[in-house]
Amino acid sequence: MITEYKAVRDIIGPLMLVESVDGVRYNELAHVKLPDGRIRMGQVLEVEGRRALVQIFEGSRGIAPDDVKVRFLGHGLTMALSEDIIARAFNGVGEPIDHGPAIVPRKRVDINGSPINPTARDYPNEFIQTGISTIDGLNTLVRGQKLPLFSGSGLPHARVAAQIARQARVLGTGEGFAVVFCAMGITFEESEFFLNDFRETGALARSVLFINLAHDPVIERIAAPRTALATAEYLAFDLGMHVLVILIDMTNYCDALREISAARKEVPGRRGYPGYMYTDLSTLYERAGRIRGKSGSITQIPVLTMPDDDKTHPIPDLTGYITEGQIYISRALHGQGIYPPVDVLPSLSRLKDKGIGPKKTREDHSNALNQLYAAYSRGKNARELAVVLGESALTDTDRLFMKFADGFERGFVAQGERENRSIQETLDTGWRLMGGLPRAELKRVRPEILDKYWKAP
Repeated sequence: MITEYKAVRDIIGPLMLVESVDGVRYNELAHVKLPDGRIRMGQVLEVEGRRALVQIFEGSRGIAPDDVKVRFLGHGLTMALSEDIIARAFNGVGEPIDHGPAIVPRKRVDINGSPINPTARDYPNEFIQTGISTIDGLNTLVRGQKLPLFSGSGLPHARVAAQIARQARVLGTGEGFAVVFCAMGITFEESEFFLNDFRETGALARSVLFINLAHDPVIERIAAPRTALATAEYLAFDLGMHVLVILIDMTNYCDALREISAARKEVPGRRGYPGYMYTDLSTLYERAGRIRGKSGSITQIPVLTMPDDDKTHPIPDLTGYITEGQIYISRALHGQGIYPPVDVLPSLSRLKDKGIGPKKTREDHSNALNQLYAAYSRGKNARELAVVLGESALTDTDRLFMKFADGFERGFVAQGERENRSIQETLDTGWRLMGGLPRAELKRVRPEILDKYWKAP
């Protein structure tokens, strides 16, 4: 029997304090019944003795403590799941927003889930082709990995994320592939961009979209990535699919955490964010991976905008500790009109060596990426030296490397937004650029690989 409570003591912002409750649990859902019969949803944020702190999803405007009744439902937020969720769009709590029918569930799961048990994990070792050369060639994404995009305000990370969602696939397997795309705290214009892009390119046919707008309730923003990950876990571990989860923008998610923490009057941590933000982020990121004995997997690409382009900000800093590398979106390359503006030198995929090589990509991949990194770094150094001392101070070899750096940015990094390069095309482009360098300078490539792939112009 569900009890209705009228002992609402206080309402501050979206928070409501309910007293004299029995058996209420953290994260439990609540119905707040208004005098006119309307219902607002809430969620328990804290329980202390017989007092429960409830956050109201739609806010508390127009609510007086003496006029409402509260019912606790005995369960947390759940997601209705079946095969029919593919090609659908939902809000942050799993309600359809595409004017389609409600999902008839095969199962209903708690969205909070659990991180994958480390002892049950299978090591990521299969190459995922995104069609973007700077990722596939130099910072390879591996099935079961979590590899974030670090960007800044005004940079085209949304376009890059949409391109990855359209183009990503696992090479050499016949397994089903799905994309779970979760956007948090975005504008209506950005929402329309994602929805239209997925529809027009046909990517929606293999995707599940979760959209939380900037004016939607903050508590829904906290729920959105968990709803998306619960869906991904169903597709991966119940249906045996490989699932790519794209979470954009994690900065908006963390700002929502900070807002709720401030409303609860918690002691703030770095820059006002709650001290438990690292733990909270890890409960999301660690739901990616592979499980031994199961064919499906979850690969994560969280996207975050670094405030003031500061990589030491708590959000990118903590994300970097948990995830397996990072892809940097460069403001300088964007200013030069290069798309996608990925700065490969500070970017890193810690698992790239596990997903490349013979029978995965190509035998020359490891040698080629090491040499491309080294040559581009040397070319950038020569370019900076030329700015200080003048180009006449450079040696002939330095000029070749400077020319290589320019060609690398324009011919390897830059590509069309609809250009889906295969890994073979990516590697061939790299070798074509390295053909302009003296063979004696290509010291990171084995001689037999040079004999097979290097050609002077």
